[in-house]
This record gives sequence, structure tokens and C-alpha cells, in this order.
Amino acid sequence: MPEITTRRRLDQPLISRRRLDVDPEAFARLSERVARFLGTGRFLAIQSVIVVVWIMINTFAVAWRWDPYPFILLNLAFSTQAAYAAPLILLAQNRQDDRDRVSLEEDRARAERTKADTEYLARELAALRLAVGETVSRDYLRGELDKLCDRLAPVMSEREPVIRPADG
Repeated sequence: MPEITTRRRLDQPLISRRRLDVDPEAFARLSERVARFLGTGRFLAIQSVIVVVWIMINTFAVAWRWDPYPFILLNLAFSTQAAYAAPLILLAQNRQDDRDRVSLEEDRARAERTKADTEYLARELAALRLAVGETVSRDYLRGELDKLCDRLAPVMSEREPVIRPADG
């Protein structure tokens, strides 16, 4: 029977021969940072200044005109920016959805534990109320002793004086 080499075995993963190992989370973190920056007032201000300067140079500085009036190059720059910004924003949104999903699952598990704890404490409190309800209180015992003394008073008056327990 021929021996199976480790390269041909299906139960073991292949060893990557690539020299460039890219961390997929690094790109996702970078895209989140870029998407976060794209949504700031600072980005809008910088972009507005660049557009105004671009248009002024191409309109008034005759010697530096690299993009005449219909501003096709500026339009291309905006199109390229939009082509990259939209997927980066979607990637950042998907990562945020993943974080929200994990947070929701943790909140749900915490709520279930809290509910179980609350139900346990309610059962324990009910058991304590039943146990306390079956115990004799001092006032009840004093009342019963007073009733007993009142019943025995006529019998004992013939023999000797009745001694009542002190109130207090």
C-alpha cells in the first residue's frame, strides 16, 4: 500500500506558500478610519478648499491651466473618490453591524441571566414568606397565653392567686 504524503492528505490544511500574509482586520480597521474621516466636517472643509482652489487656478491662471472649463479632470477625481468611498463606508457599516450583533447577543444573554436570577429570588422570597408565616410571633404567643390565663383564672382563684406575665 503506498504511503500518503502530507501534501496529499485531505485531513490536514495546506501550508501557505505565500510570503505576503495580509491581516484582513487591518484593512477593515483602515477602511473604518477612512470612512469615519469622510463623514467629518474637516473632510468637507478640506475638499471644498481644494475644489475652490482647483477651479480658481483653472479659470484665472492662464499659464497653469491643466483642466479647462468643463473640469473633466476634477469630475474624474470626484468619481474616483466616490468609487472608493462607497465600498469603504459599506465595509465600515458591515463591521459596525457585526459589533452591534455581538453586543445584542451579549445583552440578550445578560437579560436572560437577570431574568433567571430574578425568578430565583422571587421563589426564595415566596419560600421565606411561607416560612415566616408559619412561625409564631411574640404578640400572638402573648395573646394565647393571656387567653389561657383568663380560662384558668376561675379554676386557680379557688387555690392560689394568679400571676400574669409582665407586659413589655
